Amino acid sequence: MILANEVLVIGSEGEQLGVMSKKDALDAAYDSGLDLVEVASNANPPVCRIMDYGRFKYQQSKKAQIAKKKQKVIQIKEIKIRPKTDMHDLEVKARNARRFLSEGNKIKVTVRFRGREIVHPERGQIVMERFLELLEGECVIEQQAKMEGRNMILVLAPST
Repeated sequence: MILANEVLVIGSEGEQLGVMSKKDALDAAYDSGLDLVEVASNANPPVCRIMDYGRFKYQQSKKAQIAKKKQKVIQIKEIKIRPKTDMHDLEVKARNARRFLSEGNKIKVTVRFRGREIVHPERGQIVMERFLELLEGECVIEQQAKMEGRNMILVLAPST
């Protein structure tokens, strides 16, 4: 699969064997019982390495597996409220929000305006401020409250 006629060859121990023809490089790899793998195809001449390709692929898959295990998946949980939501209901939703934040998730707070409620967006802003007061010090505002159609949306992230 190597297209170039001349390649820079690196040995199995990391030593540089120099520039040689593709046929000579393949013969050197065959003599050592290993494979010739093109490492950098953009270089001039392309860089090839003598190595066990099966073992190399196995190590790459193990590295990818470990990296995937270490990464943390952050979900966005949504909490919906209305402009007429009462204080007790806000406290219940704030309790759920604390739980989501403690799990490391982000929260999307949505104030939904129905019917003629859209005429008074300041009422939705007041409810949003009350909700933020209940979560004081436990989160940071990642995206300020803004209107998107009939919804007012605010994004919160856990404070570190």
